[in-house]
Amino acid sequence: MEIYGINGPVIKVKGSRAFRMLELVLVGDMELIGEVIGIDGDITIIQVYEATDGLRVGEKVISTGRPFSLAMGPGMLGNIFDGIMRPLHSIEQKTGAFIARGAKVDALDGSKLWDTVILKKEGDVVSGGDIIAELPETPLIKHKVMAPPDVSGTVTFAAANGQYKINDCLCKVMTGDGREVELTMTQQWAIRTPRPIDKRMRISKLFVTGQRVIDTLFPIAKGGTAAVPGGFGTGKTMTQHQLAKWSDADIIVYIGCGERGNEMTQVLEEFGELIDPKSGRPLMDRTVLIANTSNMPVAAREASIYTGITIAEYYRDMGYDVAIMADSTSRWAEALREISGRLEEMPAEEGFPAYLPSRLAVFYERAGQVKNLNGTDGSITIIGAVSPQGGDFSEPVTQNTKRFIRAFFALDRALAYARHYPAINWLTSYSEYVDDLKKWFDENVNEDFLRARQYILKLLQEESNLMEIVKLVGSDVLPDEHKLILEVARLARVGFLQQNAYHEVDTFVPLEKQYRMLKVIENLHEAAKKLVARGVTVSEMRKYNIFEDIAKIKYEVPNDKLEMFDEYEQRIERFYDDLSV
Repeated sequence: MEIYGINGPVIKVKGSRAFRMLELVLVGDMELIGEVIGIDGDITIIQVYEATDGLRVGEKVISTGRPFSLAMGPGMLGNIFDGIMRPLHSIEQKTGAFIARGAKVDALDGSKLWDTVILKKEGDVVSGGDIIAELPETPLIKHKVMAPPDVSGTVTFAAANGQYKINDCLCKVMTGDGREVELTMTQQWAIRTPRPIDKRMRISKLFVTGQRVIDTLFPIAKGGTAAVPGGFGTGKTMTQHQLAKWSDADIIVYIGCGERGNEMTQVLEEFGELIDPKSGRPLMDRTVLIANTSNMPVAAREASIYTGITIAEYYRDMGYDVAIMADSTSRWAEALREISGRLEEMPAEEGFPAYLPSRLAVFYERAGQVKNLNGTDGSITIIGAVSPQGGDFSEPVTQNTKRFIRAFFALDRALAYARHYPAINWLTSYSEYVDDLKKWFDENVNEDFLRARQYILKLLQEESNLMEIVKLVGSDVLPDEHKLILEVARLARVGFLQQNAYHEVDTFVPLEKQYRMLKVIENLHEAAKKLVARGVTVSEMRKYNIFEDIAKIKYEVPNDKLEMFDEYEQRIERFYDDLSV
């Protein structure tokens, strides 16, 4: 089969009916990687995942007969891949700083020996997803070698414990139809096909991040979905760094999708230096990085998200909680728009293809808390950054993303410019997981936690309403009860919502401390309201310096010395007693 037409990353082949949809093909004399995305009679449309410069009409296109798949196995953690899972370190050694077209590099190191413990013996019955062997992939993560989901039968051969390469036979299984299948450490899986599960479970556990504005006001559930939209400089990448470093996920998959090369380089360098606070080991020991910068082929950018979610599902099937950081889905949507334009499809709003919502849905719906085929529980939590042009949240990618996520962290440019980080706007953000997590909060934090959360949210809303009046006539004309609301709301903003990622105490805050901070702010407000009712003015209260002192709690109370909160509660009592005389 020969190339008939070329339009950027989209090529056409005419005169053959041998191709199948989503089939992997090799294009041209350099055997560039491509995928069939359309068939119209004897015309086949292929998107090429590498640069098509110099490709000519008449060059051969080779059918592989299999879908575009990933080889998954030990060695992915700690590695950096491009959008179609080629290891960048190996490519650099082979072709230099830039990825050469047609570079043939295996995704996994086939020469490394792994200390393997075989869990099956001859005569055992194996079904799809069963764990047949274990090995230490990194000092933090034990890799569980699983039977492919479509393989089941009786073990006819089991290797002894020892050191093996990823393509060595660990087991042989006689299937029900009489085939003998060799099982190795690797398995292939098509990136656009979700891996099978036993059942999807009800969301019931908090995805703990240690970030107060998220855990308290806008919590995410394990297996949930969240979007972090914001304009340039509002802190999307920093927010995702904090979530990757401090969340209670076992494994992190970070997808740099279409971001600037210098920003992606900074991400790769920083992740290489980050230390996992729970173990003291490098964070890369439980991280997979997928780097697809804005100057890489646009088709590979479109594939990078599916590459990331497929790797996440593979580790989820082992029983791990996986978190995906996709930065950013807007660049991915722009890749869809460019390819759609090349295909001469009818554009929808702002030029995006009409199928943008369904593609977003396919991605976000692969999140969830599940029961795996091997009986383990696992989860995938997706946190996708969105980069709306000009910070306009009414544009199509943000609006369609809101249809498929349940937590929305709206980053505010005004807050970022005021150095209030995380710059999550508490008035326009929301989380739909609060009711689902009520039982978890009651059992693991305090039965009063959600009520205290609602108290702070109401206070911040009242402040917003009063600020409309302050803008018109100033704050001096307000009665003291309203001045008090402004004062305590400022304390909540500065002392609770604002969090310093570089401070050793404040960078991560356990939930029990978050709750105690909420209670101190609430108790101070209630005591001050009683004083206002007795005629004490807010200006007299300010002289006591208690508002400033409580704002410093986040720095002065260590995470392991929460008994110090009792001193602040006593100070509030003395504050009330002294001013009520």
